[in-house]
Amino acid sequence: MALMGFILIATETMPAGLLPQIAAGLNVAEGTAGQLVSAYALGTIVLTIPAIALTCCMRRKPVFLVGIAGFLLVNTIAAFSHDIWLTLAVRFAAGAFSGLLWGMLAGYARRITAPEFAGRALAIASLGTPLGLAIGPPLGSWLGSTFDWRFSFVTLTILAVVTLVLAWLLVPDAPGQRAESQIPMLKVFAIPGVSVILVVIFAWMLAHNTVYTYIAAYLRSANLSLGVDAALVIFGVSALIGIWITGALIDKAPRPLVLSSITLFLTAGVVFVLGAHYLVAVIVALVLWGIAFGGAAPQLQTAISQASGENADVANSLLGVAFNVAIFCAGVLGAVLISSYSGMTLPILMIALATTALVIVFTARRAAFPSHR
Repeated sequence: MALMGFILIATETMPAGLLPQIAAGLNVAEGTAGQLVSAYALGTIVLTIPAIALTCCMRRKPVFLVGIAGFLLVNTIAAFSHDIWLTLAVRFAAGAFSGLLWGMLAGYARRITAPEFAGRALAIASLGTPLGLAIGPPLGSWLGSTFDWRFSFVTLTILAVVTLVLAWLLVPDAPGQRAESQIPMLKVFAIPGVSVILVVIFAWMLAHNTVYTYIAAYLRSANLSLGVDAALVIFGVSALIGIWITGALIDKAPRPLVLSSITLFLTAGVVFVLGAHYLVAVIVALVLWGIAFGGAAPQLQTAISQASGENADVANSLLGVAFNVAIFCAGVLGAVLISSYSGMTLPILMIALATTALVIVFTARRAAFPSHR
């Protein structure tokens, strides 16, 4: 599951480091090539909820295998396509399969694990997220520069084949949601705590993705001798520490863990602002940011899974949509900020949104982020 998570994140982010090569290979402008990222996010936003609604009562392993196989197919087509419209279409389809897999992974990981270790299992299954964020773009850029941009997609296809075989051999099956417990999608929003958690997700992810996507603009404004690749590696390694901390504590103290993570995230934003022109301070901020964000996915998935109970798969599909809406908005909002002002506005936005999320979590102590499980 962690390996599949890595492939999903790497597939989503890899084109960002290959835009010149993709544009040249498909004979389009770089701006058009950049829509490969938007098409993926749009597929996730539009089709995640219907896909989860259609499959939530099915047994988990067959759905998981079909999702991996579909992802494998569309990545293979993207690797060999010479038509921009076909490539955009399969990227849209890849986003849809990604939404299906993200929506079911949290519930699936919890179902095949003893209840007292459910949070830890989810943390392990989420390892692929920080690895994909840290390794995906630089790995894709290196493969595209050393060989060809299509080789990056071929590599993802090979990894998907390996994952499909391992999942078929090793991952146990689990039942889907009981039909009698299924409720309409709109009523999932009304479950106490679910809508509050979705707001926190959107605020936190919008803050993260705006800074993450445009970190190069911040580093230019700070005038530091720190490359984007190096900054992302520091973030990625630190995120693994955050995952480890989350795995150790999430089953014992989920609420303090979320509060601490957002507080640390907020502190990173403050250090980014106050220490912008000092290399050591910025590195410290990157480390704090990585530790704080590394465990965000399992922390939020655990919160929404506990709040939604039997409807965890549907609720987690809403979580995936909220993530991708935040990614989409971050691209637009970040572009406006750096074009109208400078990269220094990014950590200010990070502070404002993190403060909002922290206040909501602090006050939502009953259904959304309860003091006791």
